[in-house]
Amino acid sequence: MKRLLLAASVGLIAINGYAQDYPSRTITITVPNPPGGMNQIHAQPLSATIEKLTGQPAPIVNRSGGTGAVGTAYVANQPPDGYNVLVNAANMYLVIEKDKLYGIKSPYSLDRIALLALMSASPLIMVVHPSLPVKNVKELNALAKSKPNEIVYASSGPYGIVHVPLAMYVDAAGVKIRHLPTTGGGPAIIQTLGGHAQVTAGGPASVYPHVASGKFRAIASWGTKPHPALPNVPTFKSMGYDIEAYLWVGLFTTAGMPEPTFNKMRELIRKAANDPGFKQTLEKVRVVPDYRDAPEFQKFFDADYKRMAAVIKKIGKL
Repeated sequence: MKRLLLAASVGLIAINGYAQDYPSRTITITVPNPPGGMNQIHAQPLSATIEKLTGQPAPIVNRSGGTGAVGTAYVANQPPDGYNVLVNAANMYLVIEKDKLYGIKSPYSLDRIALLALMSASPLIMVVHPSLPVKNVKELNALAKSKPNEIVYASSGPYGIVHVPLAMYVDAAGVKIRHLPTTGGGPAIIQTLGGHAQVTAGGPASVYPHVASGKFRAIASWGTKPHPALPNVPTFKSMGYDIEAYLWVGLFTTAGMPEPTFNKMRELIRKAANDPGFKQTLEKVRVVPDYRDAPEFQKFFDADYKRMAAVIKKIGKL
């Protein structure tokens, strides 16, 4: 697996003065999805906070398409000057692993993208429609085994951030549940609310309102500890399943920039992530801020990538 480059070491002497003046113009924030969703939830307060800290514009541009591949490729191919920030999630490598399965050349490579910081990492939460007569994973397993392929789970699309964790569960539990792929996390929730599927998963921010209203029953978390918004929902780990998955959001930039500029970017992001207004905006929608600078983010990224890639290989071609 290729590691993302934290920074390149070329051109340091020529750009030292430039780095001292950073930022001196607009910083563009790319969201590789349509407006809405977790990336946008982070991008909006990030934009406002960067503008407050620097006095420079920080517009958000939504470059959607290809499950995030279009926006990611755009940033990967920009000049490495410190003026492009990508807000992205696990889809950036899920796309690459899916392309590998089918022998497709991906529109970007990870060595063209540098990690800046992790901003949050919420565990996926498994929810079931209340019409399904189960209150916990044990009961879901029993029902699924008694009625193989009758229960349906909805996902955000093949090999996506909802499909892969649910495939982890299906494999670990040894059950047969049918897959209903949709075009995103929102549509997967809508299909399950409507009873077209009985099981789905999502981040705490997206499922909490439906759990609170009684439209969903939350029965498991893919985290290592319960989420503060749903403290009574047990983790798969606590039930003996060695599975883990997160709806995380990180910040990236174009790889290859001089180290002084890259470090200026990291420092700006650190200040933004620790800004009280930024943190409060996330907390209002039940996203727990989890800032980690580039080296710590790299460790998290590599571990998550390894877990998810292994599942995609096991799923195989659909």
